[in-house]
Amino acid sequence: MDEMQEILEDFLIEAFEMIEQLDQDLIELENNPKDLDLLNRIFRVAHTIKGSSSFLNFDVLTTLTHNMEDVLNKARRGELVITSNIMDVVLESIDLMKNILVLIRDTGSDKNGVEIDSVVKKLQNISKGEDNQKEESNTIESSTIEEKKVEEVKEVSNETNSNVEEKKVENKEEDNLDYSALSAEEIDKEIDRLLKQRQEEDRAKRAAKLKNNDENKDTSKPAQQTSNTQQVSNTKQINQNTKKVDNAVSTSIEQTVRVDVKRLDHLMNLIGELVLGKNRLISIYDEVEERYDGEQFLEELNQVVSSISIVTTDVQLAVMKTRMLPVSKVFNKFPRMVRDLARDMGKNIELVISGEETELDKSIVEEIGDPLVHIIRNSCDHGIESIEERVKKGKSKVGKIDLKAYNEGNHIVVEIADDGKGLNPNFLKQRALEKGTISEREADTMTDKDAFGLIFKAGFSTAQAVTSVSGRGVGMDVVKTNIEKLNGMIDVESEIDKGTTLKLRIPLTLAIIQALIVSVQEEYYAIPLGSVLETVRINQNEIYMVEGRSVLRLRDEILTLVRLVDIFNVDTLLKNSDELYVVVIGLAANKIGVIVDYLVGQEEVVIKSLGYYLKGTEGIAGATVRGDGKITLIVDVASMMQMAKRVKGSVSSLQEDDINKEKTQPSDYIVLAVDDSHTDRTIIKQYLKPLGITILEATNGIDALEIIKNGDKHIDAVLIDIEMPRMDGYSLATEIRKYNKFKQLPLIAVTSRSSKTDRMRGVESGMTEYITKPYSADYLINVVKRNINFNL
Repeated sequence: MDEMQEILEDFLIEAFEMIEQLDQDLIELENNPKDLDLLNRIFRVAHTIKGSSSFLNFDVLTTLTHNMEDVLNKARRGELVITSNIMDVVLESIDLMKNILVLIRDTGSDKNGVEIDSVVKKLQNISKGEDNQKEESNTIESSTIEEKKVEEVKEVSNETNSNVEEKKVENKEEDNLDYSALSAEEIDKEIDRLLKQRQEEDRAKRAAKLKNNDENKDTSKPAQQTSNTQQVSNTKQINQNTKKVDNAVSTSIEQTVRVDVKRLDHLMNLIGELVLGKNRLISIYDEVEERYDGEQFLEELNQVVSSISIVTTDVQLAVMKTRMLPVSKVFNKFPRMVRDLARDMGKNIELVISGEETELDKSIVEEIGDPLVHIIRNSCDHGIESIEERVKKGKSKVGKIDLKAYNEGNHIVVEIADDGKGLNPNFLKQRALEKGTISEREADTMTDKDAFGLIFKAGFSTAQAVTSVSGRGVGMDVVKTNIEKLNGMIDVESEIDKGTTLKLRIPLTLAIIQALIVSVQEEYYAIPLGSVLETVRINQNEIYMVEGRSVLRLRDEILTLVRLVDIFNVDTLLKNSDELYVVVIGLAANKIGVIVDYLVGQEEVVIKSLGYYLKGTEGIAGATVRGDGKITLIVDVASMMQMAKRVKGSVSSLQEDDINKEKTQPSDYIVLAVDDSHTDRTIIKQYLKPLGITILEATNGIDALEIIKNGDKHIDAVLIDIEMPRMDGYSLATEIRKYNKFKQLPLIAVTSRSSKTDRMRGVESGMTEYITKPYSADYLINVVKRNINFNL
């Protein structure tokens, strides 16, 4: 308690000193609102007081300073100009800050004494700017409905008239039909018609014959001859038509045989065995070629092996095609569904389908139906706006949904795109925060792409009310689950008021797959190639620590790293080298980097069940026999990514630094704390005191850089604040990394700035870890121990 009281007193002294100068700076700022240096100085004061007060659990003061900091931050970024009205609110905030500090000094608490709600609201309004106009309710003008009904009646009338005219023409020309152009169903109808016609002619012929027998043969002979001639003519015409039909039937009807699906599955299994045999044969040939190089029989053997390989591949493709079905089997039900949904919701929606002839394995076609239903229903409900909204935005009254499928390598891509209002990443984050799906820290570090992925969380929904169409938060979760079962991926792209596009990337078949073979600690694993986005080779120096997780900055995104040996608990027998191979794996909307020892190559593998006793092994989908006859485990990507989330610790090299090996006492370790706030430095010293290590201090980046460069002792880690005078934390980290001897020096950012932009800047400048204030003593101790290899 005495130690905390000492920290509190230091905080009050420092805060009162800052406040006194702040009044003058603010008045000067009002006269010179474009003085960026002055604005930065004022911002640092608010920032420092906020950080210290949050450590000491002064929530009222933290809230007030946080909102004031937001206003100042927008001003220094040029997003708003400090006017007299704004300055009035800021100055009022400063007065409240003084009152709160007095209250803390007198009572030890900032509660139940100072009312800040009205000022906080003013500050928030300033930060937000003008309120967005409220959207009008979704209604349809009666005139639009009437126009639509009239058009429907016209269409039906025109269609009826057209059918009548076609029928008349058909009756006139039925004797001159082109039978080769008719479908099988039309041919059957024509056969029935001709048979009926022949039967009528036969009946007429028999009746005429009986009548002629009763009459006088002499008087009836001319008439009989005429009748017989006419009947012969009619019979010949019918026979000719029947012959035409028979020929058409023989040429137009497909020769098909119904085959039970189980037989196809068995045939596919046999082909899988044949593929394994082919791979084994190729491997043996490579060994024979090395042993008998130059022998004449090798050329003949090569021809046989090549022929078997080609034929096996062709047979495999042919059998796979027997299981293929066009996606039109699924697509065909959506036009009606969209039409009904549009009418129920009072919207005008057009569904455009293309690529429906694209084929997929029968088992996969059956699995993608439900995901597509949920996605299209969401597009109709959440995506496409009401007619009134679309008109206000200058869009067509008719919303459009494009559903298309196309081949991409060994995958099928099903794309659903709408021209609706798009996804608002900030709204998604806020909704997730309200539902407790994510924490505020996670929300701050999320990219827009990550925010789009929130729609796949179980129980998450953006609907304001539960309806028969949506609102329960179960649809998109089903989509993600089903696509992951198929080892597929989901990619979401969206732009506000432009629309949203979802791409489902699905393998053509699940029986025989292309896989990337990797090696870790002399063990081999096969990763389905459909989930492999890319492979990269990196150096240990490119790995950073953020929130206790190892990450890699790959172009414009931060990628979480995890070792395959840690996921599957493989015994570590070999030390890691400085050069690492990273396999970037993507599944549905998730992505991670998996570190392996070697990339063996790409192979075509047949998935075999693990059997009764090993069935259900976490992270393993099955096994395969490779060309050398050895068994290789096939990774279940979805399960493996879930296992990766549970892996703790860093992926740094197992080789310890020589300097750390020489350290035998806690006092041999030195940590430099760089912070312009005396209170924050005191907190750091107090928290790290149990370790018994030496703490050096610096109040700004310039002084810290001199200590690091010219110090006679080796510094093991540097704790760096971001907002500092003379040189901020980002600049300090950049300068330190310019020296080769400091490339491995742990630089730990300790700051209350936790936005995704700040974190990205931290990684870019060379920070190895990023700690957000406030933090606990245990958390800081663990971070420092991990970074300096403290094992005493």
